[in-house]
Amino acid sequence: MKRHLLIAAAVIAAGLGIGAAAWSQSPYDVRALAALSDKELMKLPAKKLFSSFTTPASTMKSRPIGFYSKGCQAGAVALPVDGPAWQVIRLSRNRNWGQPQLVDLIERLAVEAKANDGWNGLLVGDMSMPRGGPMPSGHASHQVGLDADIWFKQMPDHRMTAKERENIKPEVLAPTRHSVDKALWSEAHARLLKRAASYPEVERIFVNPPIKAALCKWATGDRSWLAKVRPYYNHNYHFHIRIACPAGSTKCKPQPPVAMEDGTGCGKDLAYWMGNAPWKRIEHPPPEKKPTKPVKPPAPLTLASFPAECRAVVTAE
Repeated sequence: MKRHLLIAAAVIAAGLGIGAAAWSQSPYDVRALAALSDKELMKLPAKKLFSSFTTPASTMKSRPIGFYSKGCQAGAVALPVDGPAWQVIRLSRNRNWGQPQLVDLIERLAVEAKANDGWNGLLVGDMSMPRGGPMPSGHASHQVGLDADIWFKQMPDHRMTAKERENIKPEVLAPTRHSVDKALWSEAHARLLKRAASYPEVERIFVNPPIKAALCKWATGDRSWLAKVRPYYNHNYHFHIRIACPAGSTKCKPQPPVAMEDGTGCGKDLAYWMGNAPWKRIEHPPPEKKPTKPVKPPAPLTLASFPAECRAVVTAE
């Protein structure tokens, strides 16, 4: 009997692509995952594994697991693709999933910004995949259901078709590293960002450096909300909202609170980003010099690199 079980496990493993074929982009048959041993499951490349799921681990209680850039999510819920003040774009990605607290916040921001800030409605880009984890492209974070990208382009007056949502063109608010596009930048952008940063559950908002500089110039009165708005490259056509670990989420690893020397981040911290020295690229850094010989790409991260609780997430119904 034991020999037959071992043979069955080997057949399932082969069908899942464990081994030489494990790095192909075709999704796994997720129905077979529960039959794998822990040892075999932990060998699976995480990007391919998590991107194979089209549904959440809905039998599990909602909770983020791990850190924003290395984790997963249980009990995710989907942001409806259409709302009174928002539309989700690029639906083919299936990345409109998050923890209930994130979904509630996006819906609240959309409605309040439309009512008060001259913003016609939000275009919501990537949140997380149904079970979180690393995406096959585009992001280092967005893994635990607490991150979302909101475009700087206003929602159109009509409900877009799936094709329109897929092919929509962004408005690049900061075309250079030193300035915003004055033809596009408006006070409505500033009011939207201030509102988002003012919510207590929001921990950080990432924008390109010149957008932060424009906010520093615009803001009056209580400027403490500016500390949450962090300058960071690759955020010139959207802003990235990150909320804190929800209360009681014991498996969620928090990020250190923002602590700016001047209370706003408009001083020395921003000066670095607005200077002429090359930015230190933490994510996807360019090679220091062109290699003389072909460089073997590193092996992808496997499930073993992630919190142990993520095993239950990938085997849940």
